[in-house]
Amino acid sequence: MTTSVLSDLKIRCSKAIAAAFGEAYDNYDPAVAPSKDAKFGDYQCNAALGLTKKLKQKPQDVAAQIIANLQVDDIFEPPTIAGAGFINLKLKLSYLETQLAKMQKSDRLAIAKVDKPERVIVDFSSPNIAKEMHVGHLRSTIIGDSIARILEFQGHEVLRLNHVGDWGTQFGMLITYLREVYPDALTKADAIAIGDLVELYRAAKKRFDEDAEFKEISRAAVVELQAGGAEAKLAWQLLCEQSRREFQKIYDTLNIQLEERGESFYNAFLADVVTDLRETGLLQEDQGALCVFLEGFSNKDGQPLPLIIQKTDGGYNYATTDLAALRYRINEDKATRIIYVTDIGQAGHFAQVFQVAKRANWIPETVQTTHVPFGLVMGEDGKKFKTRSGDTIALKSLLEEAVVRARTDIEIRNPDASDEFKQDVAEAVGLGAVKYADLSQNRTSNYIFSFDKMLALQGNTAPYMLYAYVRVQGIGRKGEIDFTSLDAAIHLTQDPEIVLAKHLLQFAEAIDAVAEELFPNRLCQYLFELSQKFNQFFEQCPVLQAEESERISRLSLCDITAKTLKLGLNLLGIRVLERM
Repeated sequence: MTTSVLSDLKIRCSKAIAAAFGEAYDNYDPAVAPSKDAKFGDYQCNAALGLTKKLKQKPQDVAAQIIANLQVDDIFEPPTIAGAGFINLKLKLSYLETQLAKMQKSDRLAIAKVDKPERVIVDFSSPNIAKEMHVGHLRSTIIGDSIARILEFQGHEVLRLNHVGDWGTQFGMLITYLREVYPDALTKADAIAIGDLVELYRAAKKRFDEDAEFKEISRAAVVELQAGGAEAKLAWQLLCEQSRREFQKIYDTLNIQLEERGESFYNAFLADVVTDLRETGLLQEDQGALCVFLEGFSNKDGQPLPLIIQKTDGGYNYATTDLAALRYRINEDKATRIIYVTDIGQAGHFAQVFQVAKRANWIPETVQTTHVPFGLVMGEDGKKFKTRSGDTIALKSLLEEAVVRARTDIEIRNPDASDEFKQDVAEAVGLGAVKYADLSQNRTSNYIFSFDKMLALQGNTAPYMLYAYVRVQGIGRKGEIDFTSLDAAIHLTQDPEIVLAKHLLQFAEAIDAVAEELFPNRLCQYLFELSQKFNQFFEQCPVLQAEESERISRLSLCDITAKTLKLGLNLLGIRVLERM
């Protein structure tokens, strides 16, 4: 197993800088990156320009001293210096061929696991009880799952948490309304369909907003629930279980694994948050509420903004729950990296929660907390994606439509296939298209949801990737090739072969980049470019018609490409097909 070329080169260049200029430069950033222009080689070390001022030497002379201490002859041709001290490095063909052989024989494509695995929590999806999952949950669920998959592949221990909204005022409101209009729903399992429950929730919310007496009774029901009242607790459990089953249908469809730990889980720890914040001296009373005044956040009058920890009526806020959850994840779960995948509108909330936790010394230096924000899903009219009536689109109906549209396309392209085959392909293509369309965007941006674009066979789409994989399987069937038995040396002679080979070696770099920066579109872009480079290779270099030694070598390149596509798409939560 090997590390990525990029990470290996960074270590070697860093050692060379320290060897050339002394211990003071032990941790100096070697500024190593893939070359943007192939004519300059495959990688560059751009450290010389930054060192020239410190060392009061010409950048070319600094570069020469780095090269004199740089041990890379097992991987690269002799390094060259260009321009203002840029060190250019070109991979040896012999190294490429050796690495490709290792990739072909490995289930992990010869990618090593991390040396020091971490305990990582990825908090994602987080729908609310008594509400259907809608398109707004799509991004959190898909992005969170992909991040979790990539970190798991690297060897980290990942706890995938679903912080479900299963507590608070909404339950008092809903229980109070159901007592009036549908009491059976509070005592009998499955007495009400989830769609009806959603409508009843809307009606309850309307009553709550308009009827002061109803609001007061609802708040009393919350107190009853929080006090453990038997009737209220049974009603709450039934409502949660009903919603939970509906959520699970979506997760099963999308092949998403999650451990539910809702807001209610942390209820027992909320009072401790208040007590401990009081002891730190951070907690202050303001108009009857207990708050922490934030640094860097101000209200309309320019005064420090308070983060309310306990309301005047003794109730708690989302912030209190998130603080309790953060403490539990650090102290009980022993997480060293905690990742929250929510919409960009919650960025301020998490900045505030993290600030309070840090000021209270609840986050050790060994623990990293990160909010992973994402933008909105937009309709093709450029507005927030909604139904014609203005309602938020249910995720279930969206996924069903994707499969139906993919099935329609397959009926046209492959009318004689069996029903079972058509449905399997429709599900893989339809669901894969929805996932890929989301993941291929920079997550911080809004993106336009278009079935036509995401289901297209051309462009940066799931069907394009799936077709590249299927193409290799087709080569195997046509040539009656058993790819598992290929065991010949790989020889790279033509430019398209070399270009493809170098890109295959960058797979580990793409995975490392997503794990560090948490942008899955980096992996999507890699796979898209891999598909393009493979198609160019296939068009310019005969495979089945080539001479025997070239034929086996090129079949091996096809096989490694297919394995890379399969693993890469799996890390995005997308399954491949042997035929389309």
